[in-house]
Amino acid sequence: MRQRALAAVTLGVLGLLGLALGLGHLHRGIYVAVLTLLFGATAIWLGAGANRGARRSGTARPRGARAGVVLGGLVLAFSAFWLAILAVFWPQLNTYYNCLGGANTVAAQQACHSQFTNSVGNELSVLRNGH
Repeated sequence: MRQRALAAVTLGVLGLLGLALGLGHLHRGIYVAVLTLLFGATAIWLGAGANRGARRSGTARPRGARAGVVLGGLVLAFSAFWLAILAVFWPQLNTYYNCLGGANTVAAQQACHSQFTNSVGNELSVLRNGH
């Protein structure tokens, strides 16, 4: 039970680290989000299994089992949210990252940001109005 709880916490922490460090690059961010989604789900499964096993055997809950479930839930929620954002705004994000890659001046970067803001605003109004 202790090993499952420790693994749950470890996967939860690794998932949070992956989200914090791996989402800066758009294309790599997809793989990071999918991997952290799996980490989060596995952390929940391991933490809940450790809790269930301790309850069945009548022993104390292993240290870290609840933390593994909580961390796994956070990682799962943030990963799912990021994947949903990517699914909805992929063209706008891709254009924005490509624009920033070629922007050599602050004015060019601001133009990229303006273009991105306008395109996301348009997409949101289409989603809100349904057409």
